Amino acid sequence: MSSPPDAISAAAVRANTANGANGAAAVHAHEVEHVYGTGADAVTALGPISLEVPQGSFLVIVGASGCGKSTLLRLIAGFEQPTSGTVRTGGERPVPGRGAGIVFQQPRLFPWKSVGGNVELALRYAGVPREERARHVPELLRRVGLDNVAHRRIWQLSGGQRQRVAIARAMASDNPLLLLDEPFAALDALTRERLQEDLRRVSAQTGRTSVFVTHSVEEAVFLGSRVVVLTRRPGRIALDLDIPLPRTGLEPDELRALPEYAALRATVSQAVRTAAA
Repeated sequence: MSSPPDAISAAAVRANTANGANGAAAVHAHEVEHVYGTGADAVTALGPISLEVPQGSFLVIVGASGCGKSTLLRLIAGFEQPTSGTVRTGGERPVPGRGAGIVFQQPRLFPWKSVGGNVELALRYAGVPREERARHVPELLRRVGLDNVAHRRIWQLSGGQRQRVAIARAMASDNPLLLLDEPFAALDALTRERLQEDLRRVSAQTGRTSVFVTHSVEEAVFLGSRVVVLTRRPGRIALDLDIPLPRTGLEPDELRALPEYAALRATVSQAVRTAAA
């Protein structure tokens, strides 16, 4: 499925913006392919894909299981190297743990540390001076809706609260890029919806570039300023669509009630079904 004309023109505008006065794009992928295995066991998981993500945007990658969404995120994070093509973040080759904060499907917190201790450790590795960490920890926890829990142990938190801590920890450094690999997939529907709303709010407040992977069309349209749909393996871009919905000024229920929201959700849903066929 090819991109509609408006998506193509929007992509051209993004490319110009990404390479303008603000410097390199937050993410640049050119003719990227990734193959697992060798010889008769080789499986092409992804590509070729070319993609520009301007600074300050919120890109959501959506598609069926096995389409290469998480593979693309790992390439952007630097955990894996492309078989061919190039990936750059901020104009440089990505290095794991440097240049991007990462939130996984499971929180992966340190259970022997308190909530505040987990966030403080991230600040320490980010090079924040000791005297400043005590001030930053409650600020970061407040940003994700966790006031007055810094003293608690991880086992005292619900699944949703743990994932909030993971997001706060990923935001502890001044990395300009936030990568999220289906961080809400294991949560119940109500908690997932609340965290979507929190993440959308935090994204609007901070302006940090985000790349978010999900199976959910609803989640993609609600969170993203742009949605990319991947085909079944090997994953290629089936749809690249701007989501021109207001990022601030509306309550979540008001946003979801907009006719434009329903129309965009239908467009992305159809693209996912077609791409997976």
